[in-house]
Amino acid sequence: MIDYRLTEAEENLVKIIWKNEPIKSPDLVKICNEEFDWKKSTTYTILKRLELKGIIKNNNSTVESLIKKEDFYGEQSKIFVEETFQGSLPRFLAAFTRRKKLSEGEILELQKLINVHKEEL
Repeated sequence: MIDYRLTEAEENLVKIIWKNEPIKSPDLVKICNEEFDWKKSTTYTILKRLELKGIIKNNNSTVESLIKKEDFYGEQSKIFVEETFQGSLPRFLAAFTRRKKLSEGEILELQKLINVHKEEL
């Protein structure tokens, strides 16, 4: 089972993997050194944690994700709504729109989503 809760460092690393996959681990070490000033051991430690969480695989020094970026963030959003708004999407939208008014385009896009999912029922 995938653990969708990532530390900031883990999220930084998986973003690099998504952008460059498949990527050789030595190349990943080089990028992490340049972008975050991480030592080789730091990169490998975080890689191992991502592997244990089921986010990536490291096969013969080739690193690839096991979950697409869009699916990962979709699942994180679902967890956020479940934990913060008792799983209620309408409660989430009500809270969100109190601070930010939706544009006409956003309203139309949401209506399309509702209609598509309504048809699937």
